[in-house]
Amino acid sequence: MAEADTEEKQLDFDGQRPGEEVLFVFRRHLIVIRKGFYMLLAPLLLTSIPVLIWPSEPSILLLPLGGLIIGLALFFYQFILWYFTVYIVTNQRIRQVTQRGLFGKDVVELQLSKIQNISYNIPGFGGEVLKFGTIVIQTIVGDLVINRVEHPNEVYNKLQDAVSATMEGNKSSEEDIE
Repeated sequence: MAEADTEEKQLDFDGQRPGEEVLFVFRRHLIVIRKGFYMLLAPLLLTSIPVLIWPSEPSILLLPLGGLIIGLALFFYQFILWYFTVYIVTNQRIRQVTQRGLFGKDVVELQLSKIQNISYNIPGFGGEVLKFGTIVIQTIVGDLVINRVEHPNEVYNKLQDAVSATMEGNKSSEEDIE
């Protein structure tokens, strides 16, 4: 039991290769579900209007409850999209898993050895205060743009470290071949 406590918990994911180790996992900032907050408030506010117009009508009092239930369902949908969209960085690749609807999913992989440049941008005052920004990962094939990342400077530094470690590993394996 003590041995299990001292071991670090190994993160695993579907499609992980043998010898591949998860370095870190990140997701987009909570600001991306602000649309869900609007979807929560809009039905509640709209169904509250008849209660304000006809306050003496007892059957109308159930309308705001229905609006709240609809709003919660819409918010839950946006939350699911945010929560299950993750970016997994391993010692070999970056894996972007994007939730599409309740049952759909897109997966994009990018080998760390193919990355040419990484940059990040914090979009003004709101991004600085709420700590979100955009990370751009450039390759020969194209760019992977990750919008509204939480703590982009920390993610940027971790990505740079992962790419540097991969490049150093590739150089040492090339030297061993020669």
